[in-house]
Amino acid sequence: MLRRAMTTDNFPLGQLFSLKGKRVVVTGASSGIGRAIATAVARAGADVALTYRANQEGVQALADEVRAAGRQVLVAQANLVEERDLAGVARAVRESLGGADVWINNAGADILTGAGAALSRRQKLDLLLDADLRGTVLASWIAADLMRAQGQGGVIINMSWDHVLTGMPGENPELFSAAKGGILAFSRSLARSLAPDIRVNVLGPGWIETSFGATAPESFREAVARRIPLGRWGTPEEVAGVALYLASDAASYLTGQMIMINGGDSM
Repeated sequence: MLRRAMTTDNFPLGQLFSLKGKRVVVTGASSGIGRAIATAVARAGADVALTYRANQEGVQALADEVRAAGRQVLVAQANLVEERDLAGVARAVRESLGGADVWINNAGADILTGAGAALSRRQKLDLLLDADLRGTVLASWIAADLMRAQGQGGVIINMSWDHVLTGMPGENPELFSAAKGGILAFSRSLARSLAPDIRVNVLGPGWIETSFGATAPESFREAVARRIPLGRWGTPEEVAGVALYLASDAASYLTGQMIMINGGDSM
């Protein structure tokens, strides 16, 4: 059976969904899915604003790649739960890129690896509600204000989780469901508020090869893959492909929707 993961090298996304002339903000862009999304939109012709909280080395390396692709790039350090920082990002985007046509809220907390994994469940809950849910709400409002002021419409894309629709047992899934489910519900209401000028859609990744996948025991990884209809974990590039589609004019009749990128694990 052919099980070929899509990458930006073996699938010319930029040729399929052009973003030529667009200005795209990607939050949490220094690694993982955010990095893959930023790379994809740059290759599709967009100028890109990259936000990061702590990984300066990672975001600067990405910025170099964007410039090498011939695109303009803005790098902004920000804590996206702080309205002052968000206002600073919006101001920098206006001054450097002239505005934003697409704003992708990818930034979120990691409670599965590193220091986050050692937190108590209450601490994990507070972190997810603050960084993921509150941060997405505030950033979406900032993006909407920026796009409304431009008077040209736009696209907002938020990051949820496929299992908010089906549930998953366990303490960490409960916590993710609380935050990511809130993001989905908020985004659907926001889509109604901002229509018809601004489209709001949601990405719902499943088991993706990010830092958690890289550190998980092989027995666990294999068990997950066996239950996924497509027989494998997904890649950040495959999430980026859907983000690129939603950002492009090819998705001009979609708003208030979540697309699940999960190999059929939940349907």
